[in-house]
Amino acid sequence: MNYFNYFTEIEDAFIRRRGKHLLLSPLDWALIESWKAMAVPLHVALRGIEKAFDSWEAKPRKRSVKSLLYCQEEVEAQYAEWLESHVGAAKGADGELTAAGTEDEGLPFERETILEHLRRGRSGLMRALEARRQSGEDDFTEALTRVASLLEDLERDLNRSATANAQKLEVSLTGLERMLSDAMRSVVPNDQLEAVRREVKEQLRPYRNYMEATVYEQTFDNLLLKRLRELFAVPRLSLFYL
Repeated sequence: MNYFNYFTEIEDAFIRRRGKHLLLSPLDWALIESWKAMAVPLHVALRGIEKAFDSWEAKPRKRSVKSLLYCQEEVEAQYAEWLESHVGAAKGADGELTAAGTEDEGLPFERETILEHLRRGRSGLMRALEARRQSGEDDFTEALTRVASLLEDLERDLNRSATANAQKLEVSLTGLERMLSDAMRSVVPNDQLEAVRREVKEQLRPYRNYMEATVYEQTFDNLLLKRLRELFAVPRLSLFYL
């Protein structure tokens, strides 16, 4: 991950979660610079941003989030926990950090099972990328490339950490799926999107009168994204699909 990508990935995650485009301030850029200088891994910084916004959305406030400073405490807390999770990691023969004396009691599956799930997800993303590139480069090919790279970082980190936390991994995976969902919506042709919307609406028609508005909207959106993932051959990354 080069210097430029570290900044742009964090900026993109903040803007995506905020929901409205907002240029980062010089203070925000200085904050990212400090995270970079501290050697905060990109996937840890992104997870901190996701967690900060998850907390904000759980208790909506009248004021919107206007600065990356809102995420500072969570990012640095995630980094502190990440450092702690690597205590006890040792260097292998190749000089790479490897997990030593791992503690996996809190994982819902064996660590190797989760690692294999991440590998399958990355392989699926690369197949989707190869297929998409046949018709040229666009926002979706860019998103596939970025997510595959970040997924590889998560896989490497899980393999090296002395303690593993499935909840933190799930927050990161949810953020990656959100990035892919936004990219699919941005590139799907309007006529195709409308066709999918009609299809989903017809599927839900028998149940519409029995569902609250918010439940209907959430179900509609979930089914719409499910159909788009099928169209774009995008695998599910969440541990719920392991």
